[in-house]
Parts: sequence; structure tokens; C-alpha cells
Amino acid sequence: MKSRLRILIAGGGSIGLCAAAMFAALPRRDRLSITLVDAGPAPGSPLDGDVGLRVSALSAGTLARLDQLGAGATLAQRECPYADMRVWDEAGDAFGPETLHFSAAEMALPALGSIVEDGLLRHALAERLADCDVSLRFDAAVQSFATGGAGCRARLADGETLVADLLVAADGARSAVREAAGIELDGWRYPQSALVTHARPERGHEHTAWQRFLANGPLALLPLADGRVSIVWSTGSAEARRLGDATDDELSAELTAASDRVLGRLEVAAGRAVLPLAARHARRYVQRGVALIGDAAHTVHPLAGQGANLGIADAAALAQVVDAALAAGEFPADLPVLRRYERQRRGANAAMLYFIDGLNRLFGSERAPLATLRGSGMRLFNRSGPLKRRAMRVALGFDAGGALGR
Repeated sequence: MKSRLRILIAGGGSIGLCAAAMFAALPRRDRLSITLVDAGPAPGSPLDGDVGLRVSALSAGTLARLDQLGAGATLAQRECPYADMRVWDEAGDAFGPETLHFSAAEMALPALGSIVEDGLLRHALAERLADCDVSLRFDAAVQSFATGGAGCRARLADGETLVADLLVAADGARSAVREAAGIELDGWRYPQSALVTHARPERGHEHTAWQRFLANGPLALLPLADGRVSIVWSTGSAEARRLGDATDDELSAELTAASDRVLGRLEVAAGRAVLPLAARHARRYVQRGVALIGDAAHTVHPLAGQGANLGIADAAALAQVVDAALAAGEFPADLPVLRRYERQRRGANAAMLYFIDGLNRLFGSERAPLATLRGSGMRLFNRSGPLKRRAMRVALGFDAGGALGR
């Protein structure tokens, strides 16, 4: 193929920017023309302001990928590494024998991952892309997408039309590209919403990610670099709205009790948001000239903190498939080529989606037989050795794709 492959990425969130950076870092990047389009403004540096409410638990494998892209130094300015994770049931305590404890030391790693705010990740990737041959079109609202035929098209609100050989949908859970391509979704809404805020704990968070499973859903306390913890409390939707409307003192008291005072009193120290929860999965990830990545392809319950990791893994796999096709003299936008990406990611993402959903259902059940099974299973898992290490490798992003060093 002599002409350059025209790639258009729809969506300038962290997953779209990551995809652009990964395409720009390929060995055969000189054979690509890369454009990203987004209706919102270009990412600015969040470092002079407060930590944003939207944060992600990026695994060690994901952080290694971001380091390879040159984004690691910027993230290090305000990421918070965590070396331990403790997960326990409402009936137990955070340091009991039935608590799941994951430690970076078990894997000979300095950290299991880092808590990174979405604004910082977007800024780091945009900063990296400023040195690349990539066209970033922010403040460019897309009026419509058209797929099929000789190529894909995006018509902008100002009347300009962008044409591409490969249209990458990174435009979120309500993807306009997915809708234009006629790709259907399977999924369900949870009877839960997530309350998100930051709190200042009475005791230090010890660079540990804490998660307590309550009857109505899990409460996560994620460590932040300034000593606070990011709160993600998944509970019944009516309860989440009630908590969202509570005063700071009322919410602080509720958080302190719900966390079993594992970090002492929790004092609300930020704004808050209440977000509905759903699990969705696209029936197809690709058609000729179109590939879905990130939330456009799948959304999962936040209890395992895997959403951003899955999306970044999608972007990496798609970039690798495109580069391999170029090396073999194939046209990367052809359906047989794009199906290689779909085979790599759709099964893995489905497995994670249903595993997370199963955990949410298992820990949400108050039936005595299941509660007993939970406790026994958690004790056995802690002692399982190879099984536990294998599960940790998958969660850390060191799966069949091969280990990555940071």
C-alpha cells in the first residue's frame, strides 16, 4: 500500500488520546495520517487546581504502556501509587482472615498501580501528542458520521467533512459512531448509582486501596497524592441520591460508619457527583473501516476499577493489529484484519464484565449459604498461591500479552 492510511479517532477523552499516541508511536507511523476530533476544548493542565473527582486505578501494566508513550513523567507529578489492596465483607473486618489482601511485594513490584485523575491523564497524553505528527481537532463538534462504501466520513458543524479509511470510535458509552454503524448493544442497568467525592481521613491511607462490600454495593477508598481518599460508593440509586443531597457533616458521618472507621473519621473535602451504573457490551467491535474501543465497546461496574485499563488495552491491541497489517502488505481497514483486533479484545472484555458483575451479585447477597461460601472462598483464595498470583497478573495487566516493565 503506497498511500498513507487515514485514521480518524472520534473522541478526545483519555482513551481516544491514548489511541492517537499509540498509533503515533508505531514503527510504521510514517504510513499513517492520524486525526482526532472532539467537540470539547483541548485538555489543559490540572496541576494548579484541585484533584478532579473522576479518577482511575491504573494497573502496573497500563502504567508501563503509558511510560512507553512518554506520558509517565507528567503523571508522576500527581499520581498516587498504591502498594496494597484490601477487600472485605461487611460481616468481617479489614484485617481478618477472610479479607482479600493483594500486595505489590508478592509480585516483586514497587506498586500494584496508581490512582490517576482523568484530567491529568488527558493532559499527559495531549502533551505527548504535541510533539507528534497528529492533527488534534478540539472544539470541533461532529454533526454526523457516515460509514461504509469507499470510506468513513465525519461532517462537522461548520460544514467541513473529514474522510478516513479507518474510523476509531472512542466517543464513549453513547457512541455516535457505534449508532451510525448500526452496531447493537447487550447489557443492563444496575439498580445502583455511584456517589463520587473526596474525603480527608483521620488516619493516613497507607498507599492502600480499600474496598468494603456492603449489602447495597461496594464502598471504595482510593488513595490520593495529597493524603485524601477518593470515594466511590456504589449503592441503591435512591440511597445514592439521598447521600448526594446530604450536608457535608451528614455525609461525613455516613462515610465514616460505612467504612467501618478503617481510616478513622472521614471528612468530606470536595464536591460530589451521583452517576447511574450500567453494564453494556457491543455485539460487534468492528465492521469494514470502523473499530470500537473503550466505553464505545463496553462499560463495566466500577467495583474493580478496570474501565480505563480495558480501554487502554483496546487501543494498544488495535494499534498493534494495524501495524502488523501494514508490515504484511494488508489494508488495515479491511474486515478480516479488524476482526483480529475483535478476537483479541471482545472475549477478554466479556470475561471481565461478567466476572465483575458476578462479584457485585455475590457480595450483594445476604442469603446465609452465599455469605458462608463468600467467607470460605476468600480464605481459600488468600492461601491459593499460584491461583492468587495468576489472578493478580491479569488484574495488573500482565496477561497473555506479555509482561511489561515500568
